[in-house]
Amino acid sequence: MNKHILAVMLMLVFIASLSVNFAAAQDDTLVIWADENRAPILEALGAQFTEEYGIPVTVTQLGFGDIRDQLIIAGPAGEGPDILIGAHDWLGQLTADNLLAPIELDEELAAQFSPVALQAFTQDGVLYGVPYAVENVAFFRNTELVPDAPATWEEVRQISEEIQESGAAQYGFVYQNGDPYHFFGIQSAFGGYVFGQDENGNYVASDLGVDSEGSVAALQWMTDMVTDGVMPLTTGDEATALFESGDAAMMITGPWFLQRFRDAGVPFAISDIPAGPDGNPGSPFLGVQAFMVNNFSDNVDLAIAFLTEYVATEETMVELSTVGTRPSAFIPANEVATDPDFAAFASAGAVGQPMPSIPEMGSVWGAWGSAISLALGGDNTPDEAFGAAAEAIRAEIEATPEAEATTAP
Repeated sequence: MNKHILAVMLMLVFIASLSVNFAAAQDDTLVIWADENRAPILEALGAQFTEEYGIPVTVTQLGFGDIRDQLIIAGPAGEGPDILIGAHDWLGQLTADNLLAPIELDEELAAQFSPVALQAFTQDGVLYGVPYAVENVAFFRNTELVPDAPATWEEVRQISEEIQESGAAQYGFVYQNGDPYHFFGIQSAFGGYVFGQDENGNYVASDLGVDSEGSVAALQWMTDMVTDGVMPLTTGDEATALFESGDAAMMITGPWFLQRFRDAGVPFAISDIPAGPDGNPGSPFLGVQAFMVNNFSDNVDLAIAFLTEYVATEETMVELSTVGTRPSAFIPANEVATDPDFAAFASAGAVGQPMPSIPEMGSVWGAWGSAISLALGGDNTPDEAFGAAAEAIRAEIEATPEAEATTAP
């Protein structure tokens, strides 16, 4: 939709409003729910929109995590926003409750978005969001200890052993024990998965892969690292502190630690997650954030027009990426980004998989994480740990088919 078409549409809205009373005409006000970081950008856009078309835009600040819960209550009552921001793993619950309006992008505009970002907000072939940010973990290394990025997990072990033998650092690779989100990049590299997908890319709850051959192989690799004394058992805080101090050379983490490592003066570089023994790339989970449209809004078309004409621009997307310290979902914005670390995260995420947003994902996190801890701690073999976890997850899914989707811990 170009601005000429938008202007025509707004004129039709205006003409239609002449046949109703003044109060009804006020429904043309666009209401946006956003968090404190993105609200100022949207307020500025809203002012431009109002100046050009005379339609007021109100931006209400809410905590990011509160937006979904409040929409569930306010949306059906007609008291919700026209536009909201949110994460793709809300999709399962919000679409089940019919809270999101479908969004159509023309071919030219759609081509400017990361395909995987669009996929994350697509369900049964229907798009429900205009993505603005992509979040994923990647492989960090201390460049003084590891000058070149390891291509495989076998190389990671070899480098870790060499670092310990030389005394250059206390450890090579460190991991946040029991954290399945950070483990998935390794799991996928060995051919493991969580849920299978159908031909349309939809996750299939009946195909659980926590106990698949590849998943077990990945956990066996990591367990061997611990058993052989090559990798310590560390919490997330401990692993981060070891890398920050130079006592560990490699770890998997996300953009949320960029500034901390920079401030600490760590000489680091970011690269793709190493591949597994069969050449499978380390495929991290992707978290995608987008603008969505309330299906109970009286201004669905107007809201979509605002998003496609004012938000889906290089300038706006660069601003959103900067305040969020995340790579943009909008390809032109990434092409002009000046932060090389954003490009590195985008490269690692190019082979990523959208975190499953189906409700059954809520049954996975706890058992999956506990199984990793049990294996690394020596309480179970990897096969036993993931076998028991998968059995528990399947039982919970069968018992609670309407389980709500949850965000990764």
